[in-house]
Amino acid sequence: MRDTTKETITTTSDDNSNTTEQGSTLRDATSYQTAGYLIYFIFGILEVLLAFRFVLKLLGANSITGFVDFVYGLSAIFVAPFAGIFNTSLANGIGDTSVFEPATLVALIVYALLAWGIVALIRVASGRQQQE
Repeated sequence: MRDTTKETITTTSDDNSNTTEQGSTLRDATSYQTAGYLIYFIFGILEVLLAFRFVLKLLGANSITGFVDFVYGLSAIFVAPFAGIFNTSLANGIGDTSVFEPATLVALIVYALLAWGIVALIRVASGRQQQE
């Protein structure tokens, strides 16, 4: 990963006029920044998976289809610790049953806070102020 920094360069020519140029230089990200980016990437994928699960359940998606079954199966392990905190609401429709699953919403919030906390801990462990 690379970070972009801006430099201001002032030069003086023979006729005593100053010119100022601004340029961009790239510098490599520290290992702590790279670890933070990786944490956000992994938890971002998890958040997208959980958001898909929530929307599919809410819209009453047919769990026989391959994609829906894949999303439910993959995300079930991440929602399981939060199951039973709140009651699940069911709404029977003509074809399928719509399910409002609060456990998925709780999982979305908890995993987002967990990712933020891990990255904050990494920043503290780096021992210096990092600019975003």
